[in-house]
Amino acid sequence: MIPHPLPIQSYGIVHSVKLRFVTNAAVNQTTITFQNLMDAINIALTTVTAAQLFSRCRVRKVEMWATPVVGGAASVQCEFPGSVIGDQGDMKIHTDTSMGIEPAHVVARPAARSGLALFQGSSAQSAMLLTCPSGTVIDVSITYRGQPGVFTATQNAPVGATAGAWYYRGLDGLAIAGTVFVPVINASGAD
Repeated sequence: MIPHPLPIQSYGIVHSVKLRFVTNAAVNQTTITFQNLMDAINIALTTVTAAQLFSRCRVRKVEMWATPVVGGAASVQCEFPGSVIGDQGDMKIHTDTSMGIEPAHVVARPAARSGLALFQGSSAQSAMLLTCPSGTVIDVSITYRGQPGVFTATQNAPVGATAGAWYYRGLDGLAIAGTVFVPVINASGAD
């Protein structure tokens, strides 16, 4: 007897990636929202409109490095605050300060049983708070999910985009020209 085909669990697209950013200015308790994370990878619909490529995201890990100026100190800090029901964080402050030549280094993960460890949609809710000096390297390990027919416009319009092309943005959802969190990618893939 020929068995029937196995069930299909999902037609959605899942993409796990590590996005790298370098700050071009110091930031203090800067909020990164889920909308910012979703806008970080987008597709241009026209030269002046874009949509998020995915419909959900889950932060797996944030890693930060900052080297101090000779004779000084450098501190990095990441917090998963989430105070709204459904995206509560653990409120822990993950921080490190370095003196000398070894960089300050933090590896932070949302608590396993917190809402922030679950998939979240595009919203103005805080995914993380970051504090760091200029020149800090930030890696965000994130899993994205996309569903057919789901469309959410980016918060900010693209700058000189090509319709149909996909782009990276800063960790704060801003275009390359205006972001403090510059994505480390080929310049042709940035808007």
